[in-house]
Amino acid sequence: MSFFAPPPRLDTEIFTRLPDRFRQARRTAWSDANRAGRPVDSFLEGPSFDRQGRLYVTDIPFGRIFRVSPEGSWEQIAEYDGWPNGLKIHRDGRIFITDYKRGIMLLDPETGAVTPFLDTVRSESFKGVNDLTFGPEGELYFTDQGQTGLQDPTGRVYRLGTDGRLDCLINTVPSPNGIVVAPDASFLLVAVTRANQIWRLPLHADGTVTKASIFCHLHGGPSGPDGLALDVEGGLLVAHAGFGTVWRLSARAEPLARIASCAGWSTTNLAFGSVDGRTLFITESETGSILKVALPVPGQPLYSHAG
Repeated sequence: MSFFAPPPRLDTEIFTRLPDRFRQARRTAWSDANRAGRPVDSFLEGPSFDRQGRLYVTDIPFGRIFRVSPEGSWEQIAEYDGWPNGLKIHRDGRIFITDYKRGIMLLDPETGAVTPFLDTVRSESFKGVNDLTFGPEGELYFTDQGQTGLQDPTGRVYRLGTDGRLDCLINTVPSPNGIVVAPDASFLLVAVTRANQIWRLPLHADGTVTKASIFCHLHGGPSGPDGLALDVEGGLLVAHAGFGTVWRLSARAEPLARIASCAGWSTTNLAFGSVDGRTLFITESETGSILKVALPVPGQPLYSHAG
């Protein structure tokens, strides 16, 4: 971003935080691998709004799913043996979860039941799925990150068609993470965390990607780009984990705004909400907080809210 003047800074505020009754710091297998064995009481991810304006978030290390009311009240919807990360809501009300341990899962929001949807690819386990999004026809795109990085650039991006066909679109990504699809499904943008880049993947109907390119480079730091969202002007919102920032970029990758966390450094994911769709909600994972900030334009309408 050194090619451009510093963008204006927008400050966030805390919308709500995980209540203390849901916190009990302890070591888990997830924290041993991802937090050097430090005890954790939560790690929030996967924000997604339903049609009633309720916000769903995942809690990776403890396999929990929470639902937050528009007023900021929390309820636990599910707890199961898994590491849920990304979460998106289908137009028909089904809730899809990318679970690092178990693949693609389905959550029944009424009963709290979590059941497998897609746990293998051609009888082989995934590396560790991370995030997901729906295309305009209901096709499902998701990233398979695992422990890939610059030392092992074999992360994958998949498309599951409405006919059940599963295509691996690319398998050479060093840590694919957040993902969004253009409104006309002509390309994907993928956060490549360990390379500190956003990749642009042109899409073809036959399940192929050609001329994959770098949409933008981000600065370094202890982590990199994580969750992504689009606005109605084609702008891209990028949660930069480990830096406490969300960047707003134009459709041509020009930095338009720096959205600064008021609660910590672990800005991991984001979703547009509120009545007019102009408020951005951000998970600050280390502190178990959800931040919010008003933006000049609303988010791109999602498949879950169409029709």
